[in-house]
Amino acid sequence: MLEDIQAAIPLGFFLSFMVGPVFFVLLQTSAVKGFRAAITFDLGVLLADILFILLAYFSSFQLLENLSNQPGLYVFGGVILLIYGLVTFFKVDNSKEIPEVSKRIKKSHFLSLFIKGFLLNFINIGVLVFWLGIIIIVGPSLDNQPDRFFTFFATVLLSYFVTDIFKILLAKQLKKKLTVKRIFLVKKIIGIILIICGIVLIVKGFLPKDQFNIEHELERFEHNIIE
Repeated sequence: MLEDIQAAIPLGFFLSFMVGPVFFVLLQTSAVKGFRAAITFDLGVLLADILFILLAYFSSFQLLENLSNQPGLYVFGGVILLIYGLVTFFKVDNSKEIPEVSKRIKKSHFLSLFIKGFLLNFINIGVLVFWLGIIIIVGPSLDNQPDRFFTFFATVLLSYFVTDIFKILLAKQLKKKLTVKRIFLVKKIIGIILIICGIVLIVKGFLPKDQFNIEHELERFEHNIIE
């Protein structure tokens, strides 16, 4: 069990620094809205990861095959990311002052942040494919034992969350250096990143099946880990 924990911690740390929509939105939320808001957003992201892990664990190879035969799921997720990115990029903010981080945030605001984190992660079908790959790769080394799976992935998510807390605290320090113009620029950059991620997913959905070989990519991923 100790070996499983030791193997899981680096993976969780690595996941926390994977550059994607969630990474940038989390940092923005921390810098602009504060620590509690960012934690709430991150918990929504974690819930999506937990659901993906459970889905991947109980479906595994069959789901992997279905994904390879239905690339339209990538198009669907890509379109949503693209729309969200466009809204973020073109949204006009008329405020002339930096919003202060309120000590009392409404429950409805916490809920919206939680849902935002959940959906932003959940609509990215690539995250599900990633967890499928991890389960397929580490499964044999865990002897396919449910208790070892639980220990491994619980440790991955815990180390991921702890690393995110440090990221949130670091991003919060940027609050002092933020100006209205810089916040506006950050939102534009995040919008562009979301648009690019959406386009990438859409393109994946339209690629020919011989270029959309998930199993081949997972084999490459496993080979890289072994090396």
